[in-house]
Amino acid sequence: MLTKYLTGVTIAFSPFNARSGKTVRNFLALLPPNARSTMAIDVKMFGQSDAQKPATLSLKFKDGKELQLDLEKMKIKDIQVEVDRHSRILRRKDELSG
Repeated sequence: MLTKYLTGVTIAFSPFNARSGKTVRNFLALLPPNARSTMAIDVKMFGQSDAQKPATLSLKFKDGKELQLDLEKMKIKDIQVEVDRHSRILRRKDELSG
């Protein structure tokens, strides 16, 4: 997953929700170790009483684009595809601009 062009990650989820909680944890595990120094990461965890609340993932890119992803319907591979799609566009722009 290309994380070079990410500037912000905002996540709200319940670790007690088996489906979305696992997806969020897998996404966070894919971030590089230096992610905290290169991007703003905000994680909000819901309590056990709010386990049925839908998980949200908001991504901000260097060009200002924001992606709001619905984690109830997406798996980790789907999230990777979305992030890589926009990151490849930004990488291509960087290569063309010199």
